[in-house]
Amino acid sequence: MELKQIIKKYLSCLEKSDYENLIDLFIFDAVVNSPLYGKVEAEKFYKDLFSDTNKSTITLKDIFTNEEKTKAAVNFLYDWTLSDGSPVSFDCVDIFKLNPDGKIEELTIIYDTSKTRPKFDSLISSKAK
Repeated sequence: MELKQIIKKYLSCLEKSDYENLIDLFIFDAVVNSPLYGKVEAEKFYKDLFSDTNKSTITLKDIFTNEEKTKAAVNFLYDWTLSDGSPVSFDCVDIFKLNPDGKIEELTIIYDTSKTRPKFDSLISSKAK
């Protein structure tokens, strides 16, 4: 699969909370670096994320790739409704590092969490009770 197709499939699976098809894009021990969840194995990250998600809407802005097709960045608007119904929206950049087989080895998520963190922390603290 071509790199831009991989990224588009990733975004589609993310938007639908399609765990099985999304995790299939990653190598077994892939990691995700997230501003909210920290550095986590991909399998755990997406299970937690989808558990904390009521709905997601993604608006793709642009995809950037290197010449070797081993790294890519995608810029998108992420409209995220948390599982408690709290809406958050942010402009996001995800940076992908892929292996030679086109599987994601590492994903780094970048966005300003100043408006998201309070709602996320409230959700997590209510789940802990």
